[in-house]
Amino acid sequence: MKRSHRVAAICQILTESPGKVFALKYFCDMFNAAKSSISEDINAAKDAVSVTGYGYIETITGASGGARYVPDISLAKAQSFQDELCALLQDEGRILGGGFLYTSDIMYNPATVRGMAQIFAKKFRDSGADYVATIETKGIPVAIMTAQLLNLPVIVIRRDTKISEGATVSINYSPGSSERLQRMSISKRAAAPGSKVLIIDDFMRGGGSIKGIVEILNEMDIQVVGKGIAIVDVTPQRKKVEDYFPIIHLAGVDETSKIVKAVPNSDIF
Repeated sequence: MKRSHRVAAICQILTESPGKVFALKYFCDMFNAAKSSISEDINAAKDAVSVTGYGYIETITGASGGARYVPDISLAKAQSFQDELCALLQDEGRILGGGFLYTSDIMYNPATVRGMAQIFAKKFRDSGADYVATIETKGIPVAIMTAQLLNLPVIVIRRDTKISEGATVSINYSPGSSERLQRMSISKRAAAPGSKVLIIDDFMRGGGSIKGIVEILNEMDIQVVGKGIAIVDVTPQRKKVEDYFPIIHLAGVDETSKIVKAVPNSDIF
């Protein structure tokens, strides 16, 4: 195999498995090449990946050394994505009755969700999380893609108990949009006690659902090490949770004038 082909293959293998360490021997055996040649290939791959602005290849020295891909996103690319997301949200056709916004097409668009996940992955890559958690349903795509970039498993907290989940822990919580009690549950097998969890969700208004997730995880002796929310409504100003990280602030929806105001989080990194 030509060197250019090996470099391309190494780039693809590493970027498809973010965070996973591949030993030099893995590539030596795959390409039937010497370690010195593979080391040169990896250095070339590092240069190729770094120019994209979406991550870098990190080499690990020592007997068990190797290489891994670390997802990243430059400030300029993150801000450009925020502007694109704000433009999508400010389409007057999204306004529903009661001042709500239609966001399903955004939250189920892989390209858009990947942009959110890249920002969350950079923000929380040093959080020490063992899992990414979310509550069904629209938060699941961005949680899964964030988890993929961080090389972590996902915990999905249910609004209804599923018999397929086995033994569960359930709590009642008050969502931010109303004071009517709702219920959420989590399988006891979802995570081991003492684990650390990163919460990722699509939208937050009052913070009731996020507070409920924190409480149900605490019931299982699981520590929350971060809260990433794609879109956060500025009202009410006082949320039920603190220390959350938004990508976009929803600053107002005028149902009469068909005006939506969305503002990027200026403290993105």
